[in-house]
Amino acid sequence: MATTGLFRSRHDRMIAGVIGGIARHYGWNSTLLRVIYVLVSVMSAAFPGILVYLIAWLVMPEEGS
Repeated sequence: MATTGLFRSRHDRMIAGVIGGIARHYGWNSTLLRVIYVLVSVMSAAFPGILVYLIAWLVMPEEGS
């Protein structure tokens, strides 16, 4: 399995595995990344967090597929 691209995680997921996949790809802590993502989404009107997450869910393939 290639690990060069971004994939949605099958094991580290809360909703669709998008943040877990990004965290795994870059070697970051997924819990911390989720907290940062939610804070930025809530605090900034210019960052449509839900829309970005939904697009990433549609675009990113699932790990192992």
